[in-house]
Amino acid sequence: MHEDPLLPEDPSLPAAAPADPGPELTALPITAVTCMEDRAQVRRVGQVELAAGVSRLRIGPVTPLTVDRSLRAEFAADSAADSDSDREGSGADGLGARVVDARVVRRYAPAPPGEPGADASALRREVHALEEELADAKLLGQRLESALAVVAQARTDLYRDITQGAGGGDADPERWADRLDRVESEAEPRLAELHKLRRRLHDIESELREARLALSMFESTQDKLTAYLELVVEADTAGTAQLRVTGLVPCALWRPAYRATLTASESAPSVRLETDAFVWQDTGEDWSGVRLTLSTARPTLAATPPELGDDVLTLRDRSAEERRTVEVDLREEEIRSVGSAAGPAALPGLNDGGDVRVLHAPHPVTVPSDGRPHRVHLTSFTAACEVEHTCAPELSPLVVTVTRLVNHAGHVLLAGPVDLVRGSGFTGRGTLEFTGAGEEFTVAFGSEDTFRVVRHTEESRDTTGLAAINQRTVVTRRVRLFVSRLDATPGAPDRTITLRERVPVSEVSAVDVALRPADTAPTPDTVDAEGIARWTLTLPPGARDEIAFAYDITAASSVTGL
Repeated sequence: MHEDPLLPEDPSLPAAAPADPGPELTALPITAVTCMEDRAQVRRVGQVELAAGVSRLRIGPVTPLTVDRSLRAEFAADSAADSDSDREGSGADGLGARVVDARVVRRYAPAPPGEPGADASALRREVHALEEELADAKLLGQRLESALAVVAQARTDLYRDITQGAGGGDADPERWADRLDRVESEAEPRLAELHKLRRRLHDIESELREARLALSMFESTQDKLTAYLELVVEADTAGTAQLRVTGLVPCALWRPAYRATLTASESAPSVRLETDAFVWQDTGEDWSGVRLTLSTARPTLAATPPELGDDVLTLRDRSAEERRTVEVDLREEEIRSVGSAAGPAALPGLNDGGDVRVLHAPHPVTVPSDGRPHRVHLTSFTAACEVEHTCAPELSPLVVTVTRLVNHAGHVLLAGPVDLVRGSGFTGRGTLEFTGAGEEFTVAFGSEDTFRVVRHTEESRDTTGLAAINQRTVVTRRVRLFVSRLDATPGAPDRTITLRERVPVSEVSAVDVALRPADTAPTPDTVDAEGIARWTLTLPPGARDEIAFAYDITAASSVTGL
């Protein structure tokens, strides 16, 4: 009786009904990807064979992560279906083809042989190691048997030579004995190794049998989830048509990144800014040679307005004590400082200024599905800049080189990390803020070791006026800045640095803040509305300079909390 190999080996188990294989899978390559903030839209385009009437197509394999409700399939109106436009035709190249239904079919299939996954158990890894060791041992046994077969053939040839030589009267016992010794010396170590290998094969097979039994008792077979697209299409005539399928997949994102290179020319300094994108994807499919588009769109963001709750306001009369006093706080406002030592956030969200921004990679890119960041070049430009050596001693004693330039990239610059490169090479990493096209922005290139700034502060408190009439509290703060240029190379050019110090700004009429001109030298170049005082110093090699300023904070007697 002929045994069907498809039937199960155990006769006690019921025979499985043969599954309908259906149409073969048709490969439809990924040609374009639009990567968004937390997912990607994948486009597949390819040629398919259509039969007249209603037929079924299976496109795959595809990633099981494909979002069902985002699936869209259509036939191209002409051969230009792979363009960026979304033109819809009444029929593919005159075939009258149209897609009636499209869905994602997911199935579990046995995992393909190979290395166990990263999450595999120790028992499964042991079974895999024993299987590999058994395969290697069998290969070694085949090589030993082949070598022994060659030795046996040599022994047979030698016996025939001895028989023919002895019968013909041409005896040479010494030569025959030497050759017999050589044949035996070649055979003995191989025979010993083969016997040892057979014992090892028996042990490996026994261990593997026990490990497989334990694996079958404690773990079920790990099937792999696969998927394909099933399309129901209708065509008036048979022929070849171009099919386009798009759909959303999660586990993909991108973030902007930059590289700024400073050319510190004395006459015309410039900065070259390269805009790149880091792309991550772990969708289960590699993107090979695709046209990549980067978008800040959020397709899953809810468009419904938030629910409004009741906000109850109540009025009450102030007490007499509250009318007599004014409570103030010394609030520390964060003043953004270029060249701050704080590093960029690990992975910030995309700040697009409220509008969807779209960037295109100039060349086809390849992004494997490994979950690792891959850098994709987008644009670059070189612009003239203004170089300033600045220091905010209250925040940091370092003098930082800051450049100011205009965005000539032709698109907005999204917030992201920027690698800083100068003549000496890579100097660090900073953060680039959101900048519109044509706007001015700043890039800090690290500190200058040739300068040193030391800051000393003093504070005193006094009371003036008569109690309960015009008594006022006066807080005087004195700040001294010592600036030194450490390099003393003769003939070196003078260097200019800018120092910025803040003066408190009062928001209530009961508190007044004023600089003390008598204790301020030199006078600040400017003091802006936020209270930032700026001094510009020009220092020759080895020079030292000092800045001193003071201000009074005067508060009425009714002010508390100062």
